[in-house]
Amino acid sequence: MNTTAKKKNKILSFISSLHTKRTMDMTTGSIFRLIIAFAAPLLVGNLFQQLYNTVDSYVVGNYVSNEAFAAVGNTGPIINTLIGFFSGLATGAGVIISQYFGAKDEHNVRRAVHTTITMTFLLSVLFTAIGVLMVPGMLGLMKTPADVFPEAKTYLTIYFAGISGLMIYNVGAGILRAVGDSQRPFYFLVITALLNAGLDLLFVLAFGMGVEGVAIATIISQFVSAILVVITLICSKECFKLRVRDLGITPHIIAKIIKVGFPAALQMAITSFSNVFIQSYINHFGTNFMSGYTAYAKIDQFLLLPMQSVALASTTFVGQNLGARNGARAKRGANVALLISVSITVSLMIPVLIFAPHLVAFFNNESAEVIKYGAELLRLISPFYVLCCINQIYAGALRGAGKASVPMIIMIGCFVFFRQGYLALVSHLTDSYHLVALGYPAGWLMCSIIIFIYYRLSGWENKVLVKRGDN
Repeated sequence: MNTTAKKKNKILSFISSLHTKRTMDMTTGSIFRLIIAFAAPLLVGNLFQQLYNTVDSYVVGNYVSNEAFAAVGNTGPIINTLIGFFSGLATGAGVIISQYFGAKDEHNVRRAVHTTITMTFLLSVLFTAIGVLMVPGMLGLMKTPADVFPEAKTYLTIYFAGISGLMIYNVGAGILRAVGDSQRPFYFLVITALLNAGLDLLFVLAFGMGVEGVAIATIISQFVSAILVVITLICSKECFKLRVRDLGITPHIIAKIIKVGFPAALQMAITSFSNVFIQSYINHFGTNFMSGYTAYAKIDQFLLLPMQSVALASTTFVGQNLGARNGARAKRGANVALLISVSITVSLMIPVLIFAPHLVAFFNNESAEVIKYGAELLRLISPFYVLCCINQIYAGALRGAGKASVPMIIMIGCFVFFRQGYLALVSHLTDSYHLVALGYPAGWLMCSIIIFIYYRLSGWENKVLVKRGDN
């Protein structure tokens, strides 16, 4: 067989694998094994998704300039404001789909999938326009230093121009995860993360494009991931198969998605927007501190991934089991998810504390001051990540039960109002960046206490959002 034929067979084999049944029924079997089996590929997939911005930051920090590195890091709160809102809506859609799937209601699974995809296409157009238009004003609101502003504006404008690829991938992957398939979204992230890394190096090192090249590499990779997940849904032979002719909005389903997703969307967007103001406190300490904080934030994202992945597993687990009318099993699943999350987080925290300066230097070794700031922030904040396990896992379980408004209220109260009040007070009393950095753990502590109390007392495990045969 010649080389061309072999390559053709490999491509055909890959495409045919998209048809393979990979859903996971989480209503029976070992809870621990199911959560691990679901969360593991999700975690590794999220690690590769983080490689998008991590590789961007590495290439910019080591091959462009310190100002460019700070610029890319400065864009996070702005990107997350829009993406956070959409991710909340996607979470709502995933909860509805997982509950219908757990109830074995294939008709409404199909309608929920097509409603969700239609909603995504419409929002993609809207968010592209909003994102591009809001860039200058948001950078000004963050008090972005003049030496960082031009490159931050360039990166963000290009990023938002191609944001629809990220949105389509995220919602398509969310549909697959809602029916228990966390493997194929992982495979697609591996492919596109490697593509992004290669394009970063090509555009920056070979073509000398700087921040523009990094942004273009990212949106190309995101569109590839969107295409792959759409092909998967179209090729599926199961109840979530995507048919273009069936695209449209089913009123009672979009109402359920909004009921669950809008509170999560509002919470994520408001929390991310509040980080714009937090970034202004960070920017107050100058470019070197901004660079140290950017390096810390990249490592922070990796530390948060295990708990976020397990939290998503708990959302799907709870959704399916409540759909199957098994509240006791849903609650056991949430408790197992918390144990897994805390164990992994503590295991990761120890090496981070030991090797903090080396981790920071990986991203930016331009000056000892940058490394010093980044390492101090890591060692100061990372011990508090155990608190995030509590609020993330229990919030995920409550969303799986359709009670998304409660985590929204608690998290907005703690991560926005309480944290902003803390920072305003601290900034007037002292010029210490240590106390400013503790604004994050203070919010986590308050949130964990309140959400734990509600979780234990609300009786959420007895609530079911969908009924089989909904019209």
